[in-house]
Amino acid sequence: MSVRMLGYLCLLLVLLCPSWAEEQQCLTSASNCDQCIQSGPACAWCTAPHSITRCHTLKGLKGTGCRKRDIYNPQGKLQVVKNDSSTGPAEALSLQPQEFSLRLRPGVSQSFPLTITMPTDRPITELTMDTSPVPAGVNITFSDIMNGNPLFVQVTVVATQCPSEGDNLNQQQNRTVHITPRGSLQSVKLEITLECQCDCTRNREERSPGCGGRGALVCGQCECPNPYTGLQCQKDDDLSRNEDFCRSGPKDPVCSGRGKCVEGFCECDMPVNQKERYSGQFCECSNLECPYHNNRICGGHGKCECGECRCDDDWTGEGCICSMEIASCMSKNQQICDNRGMCQCGICRCEPPFRGRTCEDSPF
Repeated sequence: MSVRMLGYLCLLLVLLCPSWAEEQQCLTSASNCDQCIQSGPACAWCTAPHSITRCHTLKGLKGTGCRKRDIYNPQGKLQVVKNDSSTGPAEALSLQPQEFSLRLRPGVSQSFPLTITMPTDRPITELTMDTSPVPAGVNITFSDIMNGNPLFVQVTVVATQCPSEGDNLNQQQNRTVHITPRGSLQSVKLEITLECQCDCTRNREERSPGCGGRGALVCGQCECPNPYTGLQCQKDDDLSRNEDFCRSGPKDPVCSGRGKCVEGFCECDMPVNQKERYSGQFCECSNLECPYHNNRICGGHGKCECGECRCDDDWTGEGCICSMEIASCMSKNQQICDNRGMCQCGICRCEPPFRGRTCEDSPF
């Protein structure tokens, strides 16, 4: 089949069939990180200790307060391993690059251009690309980018699924595929690795303090030995005291009245205002409880984090209303406030008796 015809078929499949990602839903009840990322290409895992919600979309995890640095969401990786630009004999077909390394997360495609230089004595025609046996669940398609000599071909590689539990995962994960223009001795090598296991599973912490010194901490989650259970590997009689751990003080409301206590940890509610988020150990923080200026939180120059404005660069002050720019304070001689005052929030505070916008006016 020609490169162009394969490209048409690929486009037709995209138009007629719903995408793999749209058909999948995140397994919010996933018991571990591997199950989560295998449940769909848009699914991510929160590695923060004692998180109530572990498996959700990236947006969903951020909405629960899981920080970006605590979210595991692999998207695959493409790396050129060999790209020799030296040309061979004029009568030989050449390919560039010659070798790639691909990490594929099922449902997330990786694409790269391939340059094919035809022999000078060979007429330029449609070219057929052959592949060596491809791992189960991996599809490779080709489409023309530009005809001529050299010919540019777009190669797209996507995995549709992870190996089943009955398969040998290690054997299925790492495979080598060769792409060869029909009739040529030259080929492109693809080293394909399926991302079906979470990297964080390799960092297993036995008898972790975060798991009561009893269980193993894996990807932020406790794996508890019998008879322990719960988020921190507690005994059943420990669970009766859970609500005490969800109060910021002995007489304070559970989870600040903004959530529920689950096994000694607060699970914050979703506020009526869709722009608001509760967070913190006791759900005591809100991203909207900060100073307003000109009807904008933090003056529109920062973000609200637990009642405090974190100002953008070049802004300061309690409500991020003070600009740190000094251009408006420069006098005609290019001195800040004419060396007769201080520039605060973009305005000169002049030393008496000097006055004026840049402290250049004097009564003498």
